[in-house]
Amino acid sequence: MTTLSLRRLNRTLLHRQQLDVRSDGGVVAAVRRRVAVQAQEPNWVHVGMWARLAGFRTADLDAAVEARTLVRAPLLRGTQHLTAAADHGWLRPTVQPVLDRLVRAPYYAEHVGDLDPAVLVAAAREVLGDATVRRRDLGAALVERFPGRKAAVVAAAVEALTPVVHDPATSAFGSWWSRRSIAVTAADAWLGAPVGEPDVPALVRRYLAAFGPAGVMDLQAWCGLTRLRPVVDAMRGELRVLHGPDGRELLDVPDGPLADEDAPAPVRFLPMFDDAVLAHRDRGRILPEAVRRDVMPGWSMVRATVLVDGFVAATWELAEGRVVVRPLRPLTPAERDAVGAEGAAAAAFVGADPEIRLTSTPVTRVPGERTS
Repeated sequence: MTTLSLRRLNRTLLHRQQLDVRSDGGVVAAVRRRVAVQAQEPNWVHVGMWARLAGFRTADLDAAVEARTLVRAPLLRGTQHLTAAADHGWLRPTVQPVLDRLVRAPYYAEHVGDLDPAVLVAAAREVLGDATVRRRDLGAALVERFPGRKAAVVAAAVEALTPVVHDPATSAFGSWWSRRSIAVTAADAWLGAPVGEPDVPALVRRYLAAFGPAGVMDLQAWCGLTRLRPVVDAMRGELRVLHGPDGRELLDVPDGPLADEDAPAPVRFLPMFDDAVLAHRDRGRILPEAVRRDVMPGWSMVRATVLVDGFVAATWELAEGRVVVRPLRPLTPAERDAVGAEGAAAAAFVGADPEIRLTSTPVTRVPGERTS
């Protein structure tokens, strides 16, 4: 029985997430490597790419979305994600049960619960056609047909019930925490191909390649699907069985690289909602339990973090045009120097003041984006 130490799990995650050495590969390959990238707030997606890719420029991601090789759409856990066009066709139908469940929540049920989903989708497709339509206009048109409802909720329900993608402006690097007027297009019209069939085994393989070794509950926490154990059990003949430091069973693809526990782990500034932090139910391989509440304080907030020796050791934010770093544990002088150097590089990337502020001020807990 192969048992992996916590540090080996950590270094393996860093390696598979391109957080040990910045890759020379392109942005589309980086997104495909992670299956789908959490993209609630577009600016943070760019920061996550900068942390992983050597020489990354914001224009690289913008160009890929404009070229329709990357798309932003509701996917994992019902939240907005960036994924490759080549993967959207199977990924969207695979996670459709998550989106169907979302529409049954009270927030939606009040406004669309009495509607036949097929009727609502058919009406929405009539409005959309093959064009790109602002979400607010889609909602307004549907409320004319189904009066007495909140347009924004009806439009959001449509995005959950039928595959749509967002216009390129929603993925572009711009003003922090801006709320653009999102426009949507039917996915088949935007991509020039019909949406395919669900492929849960592909989802399992791709997840394990990106975030493994991991357990079934980790997989479910990442994608939002439930009752996946029978699917995984049926795949055991093609998977490698390992164990974590607590003896818990972990599964992996056969050729998944396992890093050495003493491999170097440079300081990295991660964005809010980074997939490396979110991708497991048991996040101890990167997020120490002692600081979990500072990083995930409630309201579905997942703060931007700083990795030191591979683990979350600080949070960071932009405040008054400056990068502010708040350590969550004491840092050695050498660690403070390394955090300062990488922080200055992060500031340059986001266009902030080159002088960062490294403080021990407690984190202020404020509401943020919805995730799972």
